Amino acid sequence: MLNSSSMLAARSRRDFVRVCAAVPLGAALTGLVLGEDEGTASLQTTKLDENLLLISGAGGNVVLIVTPDGLGLVDGGLPNRSGDLLRLVAEQGHGVPVKVLLNTHWHLDRTGSNENLGRAGAKIVAHANTRKWLRTTVFEEMQNRTYHPRPPEAIPSEIFYDSGKMTFGRFQIEYSHLPFGHTDGDISIFLPDSNILIVSDVLAVGRYPVMDYSTGGWIGGMEEANSQLLAKADAKTRIIAGTGGIWSKQDLQAQHEMIAAVKDRVVKLVRLGKGYSEIVAAAPTKDFDAQWGNSDQFLTMTYRGIMRNIHEIGGII
Repeated sequence: MLNSSSMLAARSRRDFVRVCAAVPLGAALTGLVLGEDEGTASLQTTKLDENLLLISGAGGNVVLIVTPDGLGLVDGGLPNRSGDLLRLVAEQGHGVPVKVLLNTHWHLDRTGSNENLGRAGAKIVAHANTRKWLRTTVFEEMQNRTYHPRPPEAIPSEIFYDSGKMTFGRFQIEYSHLPFGHTDGDISIFLPDSNILIVSDVLAVGRYPVMDYSTGGWIGGMEEANSQLLAKADAKTRIIAGTGGIWSKQDLQAQHEMIAAVKDRVVKLVRLGKGYSEIVAAAPTKDFDAQWGNSDQFLTMTYRGIMRNIHEIGGII
């Protein structure tokens, strides 16, 4: 006979299976995850510093570093925008080739220029988990879509596990692996001389962040990642997220507070054996929706991510 704890755990598992089948995430999240809804905008540039540009409109933010000896890119936009992006990069860099590309995670809106730049001889740097996903078949549950392995030239040629540094022209570049928030391969990139912190999709301003639970992302990791980034930033740090303009530590702090509050509320309900429908009915995001928008997808990602990391929250009471 099952005891009460076992019955509650079984109930939550059954409810989790039901919600996985019932919630039509494929159509709703196409674009939200990979930035494909932003892949037709005109390309815009914003000067961040001398020889340092933010390029928007390629499906996700791209940062260009210009030096006489070569160009550096942080992320490469979507594949369908790669040609336009690289033409703009060539213009801004006066024809100097791209020598280094850093991928902040595996999604298409970050790795869409990997083929073109890898084929041209650029060094592609990423976390080991990003290379893992680019080399294998990935079924993306949130989109109900399968991503096939990328060709050899698109695979990162240099990987790291924890952190690293490089000097590129006059720029010092520091990159670090983050806790599993958006994916399990998220990295931050810090340019200390310019006090610029590139955090990709670990920060979303004006909408709830995406936590790709199919490749390791979840709300507990997002909270930890935000904490680490807050410790690295100061009041003058300019923060570059996956989309949008230039953000501040205050924006990151606001997301961290929201994430921590929602995680605590949902974790308490899960540990009491509450199922997905009961958690939705409890409206754990109600005091944040006015700022972040519709929370339906966010709550689904929160629930699914927690259920995949149930050991991290101490199990079900």
